[in-house]
Order: sequence, then structure tokens, then C-alpha cells
Amino acid sequence: MTIFPDPRTARGDIIAIGEDLSSETLREAYRHGIFPWPHDELPLPWFSPRRRAVIFFSELHVGRTLRRTMKHSSYEFTIDRAFEDVIRACASTSRREGEGTWIGPEIIRAYTRLHREGDAHSVEVWSRQDLVGGLYGIDAGGVFTGESMFHRQTDASKLALLHLIEHLQNRGAAWLDCQIMTPHMRALGAREIPRPRFLDLLEETQARALRLFGERPSRPQ
Repeated sequence: MTIFPDPRTARGDIIAIGEDLSSETLREAYRHGIFPWPHDELPLPWFSPRRRAVIFFSELHVGRTLRRTMKHSSYEFTIDRAFEDVIRACASTSRREGEGTWIGPEIIRAYTRLHREGDAHSVEVWSRQDLVGGLYGIDAGGVFTGESMFHRQTDASKLALLHLIEHLQNRGAAWLDCQIMTPHMRALGAREIPRPRFLDLLEETQARALRLFGERPSRPQ
């Protein structure tokens, strides 16, 4: 397992370089606000951005058109039904400026393994039997870190995210980690916070020991 330096002491966004994608290393990284982000022709860099994008659920913005789509949608939403299909769909989705190309075979294998071990999760959007959208990410000790999303029908990825947020709220969560700001996330109300604030928030939320997925713990009698 790779042991990472403290992100609080880092000068830049890249914390470390290394090719270790074992479950232990990924788990250690995410629990300390670090994630791998492969770049072409470079050794695998591990990031903890100085400006971190997050969505506080109290600041979520759902536009009128998307609200209308939510109200009239006939989609079915599931969680963890088709993780590998979702990550492969994210990998094959064309994005601006080459985004998404970083989800190569090694990443797919590593995160699928992490899913089987209970740390990586997916949301699926179905139109009858067809997978038309979804997202995947990591449970970083009670904090959900989003990794990638895709859609094959209009707004399906946004609806997947809204379904996830509703699920997380029901489990006691108040925010999620978007990692890097994108226009898509900004439109939904995401904002950037400084790395020290993010790391404090991560630790504070982890201390609550939220169970984001799986069976809810039974209440004391």
C-alpha cells in the first residue's frame, strides 16, 4: 500500500506519483482527500486540488426545465445494479477536450474490484431495459466522492446525480465531493472551497460514521 504525504503540506495540486492502484492504496487516498487522475504519457499522478469543488445540498440548484423533466420522467433509478456497465460507459463517452479518456483498463479493473469490496458505488438510469445514464464514485468513509458520469438520453446523468443526492440526504449526508469544477457541476450549485477547508470538512464528516450504502443499522430497542 502506498503511504501518501499530508495534502496540507503540499504546494501544488499533485500530491504524489505512483502506479499502485490496489484497493488498500485507493482507500487510503480517498479517505485523505486524494484521488488518481491519469494523464497521457505521464506516470500516474495523485491529486488533492488546492481548490476543491463540492455540492452542499442546501445550495443545490435545480432549474425549471430539469424540475419538469424530473416530474414527468418515466426512468427507473437503481444503485449498484450495474457498476461495471456504468464505468465502461463513462470511459467510452466522448467529452470536451478529451475529458474521460483517463478511464483506461487499469482504472476499470481497480474500481470494479473496489466496488466488489464495498467502497465504489454506481447509480443507474434505465429506460425499460436500456441503461441510458449513470455515475460512479467512492464512499470515502461517509463522504461520497464523484468520479464520472454519462448519459445516452438528455439529462439522464443529471437525474442520476439528483437521485444520488436524495439517497445521500436520506442517509444523513449534507454534501458531496465533485473534485474538479465543471460547468455541469457549477450549474447545479457546486462551488470551490480551499483545500484546508475541504480536508477539515472531510474529517468532520467522517467522524459522524455515516453509512451511505447497504443496510441501515438497526435502531436500538
